[in-house]
Amino acid sequence: MTLYPKLIFDALANVRYPGNGRNIIENEMLEDDLRIDNMKVSFSLIFEKSTDPFMKSVVKSAEAAIHAYVSPDVEVTISTKSRQAMRPEPGKMLPQVKNVIAVSSGKGGVGKSTVAANLAVALAMQGYKVGLLDADIFGPSVPKMFHLEEQEIFSWEKDGRQLLIPALKYNIKILSIGFFVNPNTATLWRGGMASNTLKQLIADADWEELDYLILDTPPGTSDIHLTLLQNLAITGAVIVSTPQEVALADARKGIDMYRNEKVNVPILGLVENMAWFTPAELPENRYYIFGREGVKRLAKDMKTTLLAQIPIVQSICEAGDEGEPVATKPDTITGQAFHQLAKAVVEAVDKRNAEMAPTEIVHVEK
Repeated sequence: MTLYPKLIFDALANVRYPGNGRNIIENEMLEDDLRIDNMKVSFSLIFEKSTDPFMKSVVKSAEAAIHAYVSPDVEVTISTKSRQAMRPEPGKMLPQVKNVIAVSSGKGGVGKSTVAANLAVALAMQGYKVGLLDADIFGPSVPKMFHLEEQEIFSWEKDGRQLLIPALKYNIKILSIGFFVNPNTATLWRGGMASNTLKQLIADADWEELDYLILDTPPGTSDIHLTLLQNLAITGAVIVSTPQEVALADARKGIDMYRNEKVNVPILGLVENMAWFTPAELPENRYYIFGREGVKRLAKDMKTTLLAQIPIVQSICEAGDEGEPVATKPDTITGQAFHQLAKAVVEAVDKRNAEMAPTEIVHVEK
């Protein structure tokens, strides 16, 4: 039997791509590299993305079609290509980002997202190029804090890849899973789905050049933290806690996670949130309603730095609810505290980078 190109083309015209129901010839998925050598046939199929969910089934169907419509004796070799450039490998996803800062807490309710949002604002106001990634997949709060609940996210093609365009507010590039889900509906995802979504927000977005990318991580320790550690070389972590003993116990666990020998992410320092209550009308008064200087003592015990103590002032909550972070008002008590925090973080990062080798991603043995 003699093989020739039309036999192969006619056979492949019987293979339909499940994504749109058209055959792979109509979809122009057959690369111009068909080779025939006696009873050996080789060619490539082109897919839009390297992660196309139908790739394996289409390749099997193409091979089966040649055996069915041409001859079962044909030896078929099929390669796959992607029209979209490959996603960068883990550890090299954000080459233009100088520093990645994880803002973490051992438990929820300690104001971690408030600290992350205001730290980003303060850094941007101090002249740095800043990005903020809301990595709290199951409880995103960044859209509310920046009054971006109705924000639409678009994408564009750049360097052969389709990239998300982060929202821009207060000169900060912002991405959150909250931009893509119904804010009034619980996000019910298995761990793998959440991790894959997070990878997209990291690697498939046009973050461009940044001095600092702030990660608002979920409370506790979870698959999301592992995903971040496996894909990003995190410069350092900022741990947020209130002075309460129950919060301090969980903060210790958060510190231990980053200091684990397999993780080895430097702790830049601790932030004591809700350090005291100060009435707006009595700015000199301090009421230690959650305990006094518990995080300061923890920082000493864990041999790390206390970066800032953030007081409770009603304006913090009001500003967050209104989508105007209090750090935008540096003349207020709390605004000043966040700007001091930003300066302390910059100093801690500079010291860390001068004295320590770059962080490596976490490799998990299968």
